[in-house]
Amino acid sequence: MAHHADALILRPMTPGDVPAAERLSAQAFLEVERRHLPRSLPEPAARPADRGQAWARRTLHLLRTDPGGCWVAEEGDTLVGFATSFVRETTWFLATYAVLPGHQGRGTGVQLLAAAMHHGRGCLHGMISAMADPQAARRYRLAGFTLHPQMHLSGTVDRAAIPVIEKVRDGSAGDSDLMDSVDRGTRGAAHGPDHELLLAELRLLVSDTSTGSGYVYVEPGGSVALLAATNRRTATRLLWAALAESTGPTRLGHVSAANAWAIDVGLAARLELGQGGYLALRGMNPPAPYVHHGALL
Repeated sequence: MAHHADALILRPMTPGDVPAAERLSAQAFLEVERRHLPRSLPEPAARPADRGQAWARRTLHLLRTDPGGCWVAEEGDTLVGFATSFVRETTWFLATYAVLPGHQGRGTGVQLLAAAMHHGRGCLHGMISAMADPQAARRYRLAGFTLHPQMHLSGTVDRAAIPVIEKVRDGSAGDSDLMDSVDRGTRGAAHGPDHELLLAELRLLVSDTSTGSGYVYVEPGGSVALLAATNRRTATRLLWAALAESTGPTRLGHVSAANAWAIDVGLAARLELGQGGYLALRGMNPPAPYVHHGALL
């Protein structure tokens, strides 16, 4: 008898799917990095356990806020792909999207993206951060997104280059309204409930003066997770404050050409400039002054 492959089933993601989705995403992204990273860079490593746990917490958060935006694809008992997306005010965001290596090119990704995008069908704007995967870039372009190449800065901060930093303080949940206001000005939509998740895991620094306001979330070790400000001067001050927190190798990812101020700070701190991936946008210009969060953008 001929063996028939199991039919592909698309269904809403449940909390029980999160561990398998986390492993699938780690596997799929490692595969993309191995294929497309420049030879000069070190061999990519698998996602460490603590990052996996943070990934799972973020995905469970999105399942709570946007169950209609999170989908999985199954063949038989095997999870072969998933997409998580969410809506904040007038903007739809794709958080994560992956298809199991070996199952690509069969239309699974197209169906998952369509299901996730349906969640944002009423939105005026859309944002996706894409890795340097030609297939994903093609899919986003065909879905009507404009592709903006992204840069990143990495290395060890030259401590002697750090200027005197004033007018920056530790932030808290009490700054949520200020941050949402800054977000609306830069990317057109507040982060809203996402601040609760970010505050639980990252250090928040805030600058709020008569001439401008903004904030930056800093990872342990000093890498920048998210930065937004009302003007470049405030953004520059916050980025220096974040870099001053670094204790070793640090990274500033997701810098679009619209944020040359961030490149200037990174180069002044003696970090190395590289490029990779795209910021895919629909119905909007690249946010500035703004360094987005890869998944919560």
